[in-house]
Amino acid sequence: MKPETFLPEDYRPAEDEPFMNERQLEYFRRKLIVWKEDILKGSQETLAELANSSRNIPDVADRASEETDRALELRTRDRQRKLISKIDAALRRIENGEFGYCEATGERISLKRLDARPIATMTLQAQEMHERNERVHRDD
Repeated sequence: MKPETFLPEDYRPAEDEPFMNERQLEYFRRKLIVWKEDILKGSQETLAELANSSRNIPDVADRASEETDRALELRTRDRQRKLISKIDAALRRIENGEFGYCEATGERISLKRLDARPIATMTLQAQEMHERNERVHRDD
């Protein structure tokens, strides 16, 4: 196991340092781990709420409203479950040395894009092209 990389609290990846150096990789690794932990904590809170809110509400409108809220919360949690798998994949890319590079072109993904969306696997241009192609083929 490699030693932990020192990272100042106020560190932000900069364009003037080597791309995906140890500090940048550690920055993104920590960011992904915190994001994943937040999602898991929220999921646990949701499960606790759902377990506690299984009560019989006599008013039909109130019951319908609660069921709608519950369904929305479950859909949100399902999206976040899928997000966790993307976070895990990004963490694996960090370990494999593939993080920060576009899976379509091999080019560097901008630090700004990675900071905003650390699970990004494509440059902005490649992602836009991918989405345009998806729309065209979806209509077929």
